Amino acid sequence: MIEVAAAIAGAAITVGAMGFGSASRRAAEGREAVIRLTTAVENVASRLDEIHVDIKADRKEAWQRMSSLEVRVTKLEASQ
Repeated sequence: MIEVAAAIAGAAITVGAMGFGSASRRAAEGREAVIRLTTAVENVASRLDEIHVDIKADRKEAWQRMSSLEVRVTKLEASQ
């Protein structure tokens, strides 16, 4: 009878340790996933900032060219 109780206690301890290990592993995987996602979001944000700067520079250049063309067209229209 004592052997049965010892076996049951040993099995309970084993199951508890396995459950704790499994929960610990899932928590670690969750932390790693959060870290990966945070890094990915930060990477996307920095690339969006770069794109935003590039778009602003392109837009500024386009407006300068259009302004220059507008001045030329005005001069051509005035000379006719």
